[in-house]
Amino acid sequence: MKNKKSFSLWKILKYPPQFLYAIGLGPIYGRVVLLLTTIGRKSGLPRVTPLQYEEINGCIYVGSARGTKADWYRNIVANPNVKIRVKARQFDGAAEPVTDPQRIADFLEYRLTKNPRMIGFIMSREGVSKNPTRIELEKHVEGKAMVIIRPKSIS
Repeated sequence: MKNKKSFSLWKILKYPPQFLYAIGLGPIYGRVVLLLTTIGRKSGLPRVTPLQYEEINGCIYVGSARGTKADWYRNIVANPNVKIRVKARQFDGAAEPVTDPQRIADFLEYRLTKNPRMIGFIMSREGVSKNPTRIELEKHVEGKAMVIIRPKSIS
């Protein structure tokens, strides 16, 4: 007897985040991933990037594992005005690039507290223990970057 195809969250997650937001799954998918729209530093065109995030005190925090080399990060350095789509909200924001290892380590500590399994798994794949010390965190984040986005208007 042939098994019926079952509904699976993993089947849905294989689609691009822009598609998931477009079909109305933003409130669900947006718990983990937002859509960041920057203006291309060379092209001047809008560029959409799906990124994991944390919302802390009304601001959006996004880490860059590629550090200052990530295209979206370089676009923000050139033009800090961004658009965010997260859950069911869309808003303009002012982005502040951050490269200070202590501030980035603070962010990672927060993420580890909030999502210990997911962030611990990601960090272990990067060679960091699942329960790193502060010294390990600061060493790990050298050369990395993050962005703090402050909302301008919400629609």
